[in-house]
Amino acid sequence: MTDSQTYYHGTKADLKVGDLIGPGYASNYGKRKQAAFVYLSATLDAATWGAELAVGSGRGRIYIVEPTGSIEDDPNLTNKKFPGNPTKSYRSRDPFRIIGEVMDWTGHSPEQLKEMHDNLEKLKQRGIEAIEE
Repeated sequence: MTDSQTYYHGTKADLKVGDLIGPGYASNYGKRKQAAFVYLSATLDAATWGAELAVGSGRGRIYIVEPTGSIEDDPNLTNKKFPGNPTKSYRSRDPFRIIGEVMDWTGHSPEQLKEMHDNLEKLKQRGIEAIEE
C-alpha cells in the first residue's frame, strides 16, 4: 500500500510486530458477536478509546498498523454521530499488519471513562449496539 498515513488500532490483545489483526474474532463491543470487519483510526485519541474500552483483563495497547487491503469510512461514526469523518475512523474486511506499538500514550481521565461507560450502558439498555455491521 502506498498510503503514508499512520493508522492505529486500540485493543487489550497482547500482540507483536508482524502479527495480523483481522475480522472473524469476537467483537470487543456490544453482544460480542463475530466481527465482520476490523477497525482502525488515523487518530491516537480514537485508538486510545479502543484500548480503554476493549474487553479483557490485560492492559490497553495501541498498535501502529498497516492495512493489507482496502479500507472504508467506519459508518458507526461517520455521518451517524459525526458529520464527515473527523475521528478518521475506518474499517476493513482485510487484516491489518502490526508494524509497531505506541508505548507512551495517555489515557482519558477517570471522569471521561465513566461518562463513556455510562453512555454505552444507556445504549445497551435501549437495545442499541455500539457497532453495527
